[in-house]
Amino acid sequence: MPKVGQEPIRRAALVAATVEEIGQSGTLDVTVGQIAKRAGMSSALAHHYFGSKAQIFLAAMRHILSEYGADVRHALATAPEGRRLEAIISASMGEGHFDRATIAAWLNFYVLAQRDADVARLLRVYQRRLRSNLIASLRGRARDPEAAAATLAALIDGVYLRAALGDEAIEGAEARVMAVARALMEEQS
Repeated sequence: MPKVGQEPIRRAALVAATVEEIGQSGTLDVTVGQIAKRAGMSSALAHHYFGSKAQIFLAAMRHILSEYGADVRHALATAPEGRRLEAIISASMGEGHFDRATIAAWLNFYVLAQRDADVARLLRVYQRRLRSNLIASLRGRARDPEAAAATLAALIDGVYLRAALGDEAIEGAEARVMAVARALMEEQS
C-alpha cells in the first residue's frame, strides 16, 4: 500500500538527487539507479514517478528554472523605478545559481536540448522569457532594445557556460555584465 502524501516528497528528493549526481559526475552519464540510491529509494520507484532518466532530468531543470524565475520575479518586484535591467542581471548572477551541481545541470541542459524535444522546448521558454524581460527593461534606455537584449542574454548564458567549463571566476560576473549593459545603452542612445 503506498504511503499517502509521499509522492511530492519523493519527487523532490529525486530531483535534488539528480542535480547532485550530475554535479558530481559533470555529465548525464549517471543511471537512474545512482539517482535513486542518492535519494534513498529504489530505481523502480524513480521510474514509477518519472518514467525515464530524461524525464527526471527535465523535472530537475524545471525546478532550477523555477527557482531562477522566482529570483527574477522577486528582483523585479523590488526594483526601484527604472532599474528593471539591473534587477534582471543581478538575479541572473545570483550566487545561488552558481553551485557546482547547478552549473553542471545547466551545461547538460544545453547539450540535451540538441537531441530531446521536451528539453529543447523548456530551453526555448527560458530563452524567450529572459529575452522578453530584457527587451522590456531596455525600452526607452536603448535605441535598439532587441539587439541589446540579444547581446545581454548571450552574455548571461555565456557566464554560466564559462562557469561550467571552469574558465572564469564567477566573482565580478554581475559587474562585467552591468558594464556591458551600460556600454550598450550608451552606444545606442
